Amino acid sequence: MLKGIRVIDFSNYLPGPYASQRLAELGAEVIKVESLTGDPARQLDIKIEGTGAVFAANNRGKKSITLNLKSEDGRNAALKLISESHAVLESFRPGVMKKLGLDYETVKRHKPAIVYCSLTGYGGNEDYQYLGSHDLNYMAVSGALSQLKDRSGRPVHPSNTIADFMGGMAASERILAALLSSRISGNGGHHCISIAEVMASIMGNHLLIENETGYSNGLSVLSGEIVAYSIYETKDARFAALAALEPKFWINFCKSAGREDWIDSHFSRASGNNPVYLEMTELFKSRTLKEWTEFGQRVDCCLTPVLETGELKDFQLFKEIYEQDGNYPLVKMHGGIDSALTGPPKLGEHNEEVLSNIAGMSAENVKALTAK
Repeated sequence: MLKGIRVIDFSNYLPGPYASQRLAELGAEVIKVESLTGDPARQLDIKIEGTGAVFAANNRGKKSITLNLKSEDGRNAALKLISESHAVLESFRPGVMKKLGLDYETVKRHKPAIVYCSLTGYGGNEDYQYLGSHDLNYMAVSGALSQLKDRSGRPVHPSNTIADFMGGMAASERILAALLSSRISGNGGHHCISIAEVMASIMGNHLLIENETGYSNGLSVLSGEIVAYSIYETKDARFAALAALEPKFWINFCKSAGREDWIDSHFSRASGNNPVYLEMTELFKSRTLKEWTEFGQRVDCCLTPVLETGELKDFQLFKEIYEQDGNYPLVKMHGGIDSALTGPPKLGEHNEEVLSNIAGMSAENVKALTAK
């Protein structure tokens, strides 16, 4: 879909690489520009064949080159690559790219139609833009973390970096829209994405409802407060998610469970003083997760298992998007698209190919420019 589109990616860690991998999976040529020591994610956490798992999961199908962007030769090489490309993605703190001589105002003189995306924590907000932050901070400040609480009211620490991924999605979305606009108008532009703002934008329902009613947890029927839309423990200490919000799904569930007497209790509260809730809790504990999974596949009632990470690859629903690339078990971002992505690149693996063929540099100059 994006064959012929070239993206120069200066980002590190997770949000930016996730954004550019989404583009690579759609067919774009993504050239990852790394420092001579590489993206720090290469050394982060668990290693797979010597490469950090976070790097391996978010940099498939890209080309890696190494440049010292603080040197004049490195900067000039980057500008040459940009002049032969369609989009730029960077995720440094505000002002860093300007110090390197690779900010949008400089870049557009070399490529007026360039689509330039800056993926930041807080955008251009004067009070926050220079603060160091990570996923947990964006979740916290946006209000999203306040919606994940245990029964005591304490926020639950997420084990997935939701804000990082949401920010990456927003960046890839903006780049795609800007590329389309550029093709139509011939103009490029600078697009600054704030991860904190992206997360705050998903709080629209909550803000409106709290303003009208004072209730701060969004739609009450979706927050685990009713019997038909809740999480239940099974016989084998696993969990199943029931989301029978519409009457037809709830009726299907009740009839198939042999409890038509529950039908009128559709929106009753999921609390200990509700007999229906207590009976439902006991019913779910009378069968295993496998049994409830089969029930949900057989009965149209919005009932699914709460799967653990290692179970994804064996779940029929994900057979088409799950890949085993050597030692890299991965889930593709765009199901149904055969992008034939390779594994993550080695550091500087494509120095000669990219810098010679695109930037027009000699082999000697490439070697001198990329030497540590």
